[in-house]
Amino acid sequence: MFRVALKPRSEPVRTCVACRVEAGKRALVRIVRRAGGGAAIDRTGHAAGRGAYLHADAACIEIARKRKALERALKTTVTQNIWDDLIKTNT
Repeated sequence: MFRVALKPRSEPVRTCVACRVEAGKRALVRIVRRAGGGAAIDRTGHAAGRGAYLHADAACIEIARKRKALERALKTTVTQNIWDDLIKTNT
């Protein structure tokens, strides 16, 4: 009888819009542009719409906020509530 060696599944790689460092998809937070306008945090990672990825640490969140990296990547405005939620997920 033959044994088949299973290859470990590779995790998709995404790039943080703030620091431009590649990381596994699970290590980043996805922010998605909603159809009605505005942005939302996509906790499932599968929501429909244009998405951008960001490390959930304070340094990357601050860089993205100052450089407007999320606004540029999503082509929409990101409200203060989204920034506050991102900081809360960091802690």
